[in-house]
Amino acid sequence: MQDSRCRRLTGLMLGLAVLLGGCTSLTGGAATDDGINVRPVNYKAQILGAMHAYLNDPTGIRDAGIAEPALKPVGAGTRYVVCVRYNARKGRNQYVGVKEAAAVFVAGRFDRFVATAHGTSQDQCAGAVYAPFPELQKLTP
Repeated sequence: MQDSRCRRLTGLMLGLAVLLGGCTSLTGGAATDDGINVRPVNYKAQILGAMHAYLNDPTGIRDAGIAEPALKPVGAGTRYVVCVRYNARKGRNQYVGVKEAAAVFVAGRFDRFVATAHGTSQDQCAGAVYAPFPELQKLTP
């Protein structure tokens, strides 16, 4: 029983090594980001869809702002990030306060939101210049 587990684990690790080996070029360099770091074109619409699903109550948002897409470090790589600022409701007439979200894009499409760590090197929205984002303030349930 132990031997079969070991063989399965070895096979899994070998398969993973083969897959990861495809991420390097023939010259031994790291994989390029060609195709991954495509500047998102319709990022506002994609963020609106994501925020609609992300927020418990997407109605009545205040103080919405959005920054232009910019290449920023995300994890071990670089991706296009769009910073969004908003004040969402948590109750009927209560607001949680202004929050920031860093929307990460892969191959020109929304991938996920990452937490911004204010005052650290992981703050993708540090220095972001926000423009009004009235479309976010008009979301419906």
